Amino acid sequence: MSDRDFNFEYKPGLPAPLPAGEDILWQGKPDTATLAREAFKIRWITGYMLVLALWQGGSAYADGGAGYAIARLIPYLVLAVAAYGVVYGLAWMQARAAIYTITNARVILRVGAALPITYTLPFTCIETASLASDGIKGTGTLALQTKGNMRLSYAVLWPHVRPWHIRLPQPALRAIPDATQAARILADAAQAKINEPRISRTAPQDAGLVAAE
Repeated sequence: MSDRDFNFEYKPGLPAPLPAGEDILWQGKPDTATLAREAFKIRWITGYMLVLALWQGGSAYADGGAGYAIARLIPYLVLAVAAYGVVYGLAWMQARAAIYTITNARVILRVGAALPITYTLPFTCIETASLASDGIKGTGTLALQTKGNMRLSYAVLWPHVRPWHIRLPQPALRAIPDATQAARILADAAQAKINEPRISRTAPQDAGLVAAE
């Protein structure tokens, strides 16, 4: 699936043109291998299948020797490889469909492999942001805790959400490369937005007043 499949988008990841004065500071998407490992638990699933295969092979060897063990082992190994391929394929589809965007006013998450949906999180609605980095590949997850004034669904957001925060879901830029840089860009942009001077307009003084003669 390419970004050309989303012809309704103004730009990849953006459902509409940005307002005047708002600019894109960063865009990215999940790393497939990291997403498969952290969100889809591909290591646990594959490991379970391999343990099951070895257990079946060992039992067969005890019952009928090496030939019988190999005959029992091969189907389970095929299932383990198939499970790995299916889980990795699901992670690949989610990673390819997702686009995360940070502007100087908000965070935009376009997510969903089957049914794309866009979440817009203005800085004014974000209370805190937390970064969890793996420290190896430089990938990490940047989770955004909202102020509770947004109705979010954990099931709809998944896997682009902080794990296990179900009651109050935290949208997340999941498994992104250069996560530290993205977090720094978000922090600087949010701080600049908070410190941005606000000009209030007041009614002008009554111009009809004239000095007493």
